[in-house]
Amino acid sequence: MEKTNPVKNSRTRFVAEVSSNHNRDLKRALDFIDAAADVGCDAVKFQLFKIDQLFSPEVLAKSARLRRRKEWELPVEMLPALSEHCHKRKIEFSCTPFYIEAVEELRTHVEFFKVASYELLWHDLHRACIKTGKPLVLAAGMATMDEIGDAVKHARAQGCQDLTLLHCTSSYPTPADQANLAAIGTMRDAFKVPVGWSDHTVSPGVVMRAVEHWGATMVEFHLDLDGKGDEFAAGHCWLPNQIGEVIKMVRVGQTADGDGVKIPVPAELPDRDWRADPSDGLRPFKHVRNTWVPPKNHNE
Repeated sequence: MEKTNPVKNSRTRFVAEVSSNHNRDLKRALDFIDAAADVGCDAVKFQLFKIDQLFSPEVLAKSARLRRRKEWELPVEMLPALSEHCHKRKIEFSCTPFYIEAVEELRTHVEFFKVASYELLWHDLHRACIKTGKPLVLAAGMATMDEIGDAVKHARAQGCQDLTLLHCTSSYPTPADQANLAAIGTMRDAFKVPVGWSDHTVSPGVVMRAVEHWGATMVEFHLDLDGKGDEFAAGHCWLPNQIGEVIKMVRVGQTADGDGVKIPVPAELPDRDWRADPSDGLRPFKHVRNTWVPPKNHNE
C-alpha cells in the first residue's frame, strides 16, 4: 500500500534554481530574483562553482565542451548584490557550493545551503555547510537508500539541526514516468526529515502530484526568463508564466485544507437560516419568514 504524507503539509516552499541561466550578467541575475519573487517563490538559488574544481584535470583535458562551461561560472563579486536584492524583494537567497572554499564565500550571504545530487557522497562539503549553522538541503538524485542514509547519519553526527532532503531524478529533462514520486514517502518514512521534490520534468501534473499526494515540503525547479539561458535548450527549465500558474494552484489548494473540524465556516453563516424548516420542508426557517425584508436589489 502506498504511503502518503502523514502530516498536514501547510505550505510548500518553492525554490527557483537559476543554475547557469544568468549568463554571467548581473542585471539578468537580478531579473531572475524579480521573476522568482513575482511568481510567488520563497527562495531563489544560484550555483557557485569553478570548472577546474568541479571536474578532474584528466577529464577537462579531454573535453572542450566541459572546459567551455567556465563561461557558466557565477562571479563571486555578484554575491553581495544578489543577496541584497533578495532581501529587498523579501525572498530567500541560497546557493549551491561546489568547492569547499565556496561555503565561506557564501556564508554571510545565504539563508540556507543546498548540496547537489552529484556531491551527495562528499561529506566534507556537507560538514563545511553544517558548521555555518545554516539549514542544509541535500538532493538525492541517482542515490541509493544506503547512500542517503549515510549522508543523513553524517549530517546528524555533525550537529545539523535543520535538514531537508530533495528527491529527484538526475536526468535533464526527466520523463514523467521516471519521476518515481513515491520515493518521497519512502525517504520521509525512513529518515524522519522533511522531503521535497527537485523537478526536471517541467510537468505541472508531476509537481502537483509531488505536493498534493506525496507531501513534498519543498519544490525546487530550474527557471529561465526568456528561453535564452544557457541551459534552456536542454528542456528541463520552466519559464516564469509556466511555473507561476502551478504555484498559484498549489497555494489555493493548500489554503483550502482548513483545520478539518466540520462546523459551519463564516461564508456559510448567512445561509444557515435559509435551510428548509424541518416542520414543513419549506425555506427559510419559520422564525425568519415573517420578519424577512428583501434587500433593495433583490428583484433586479
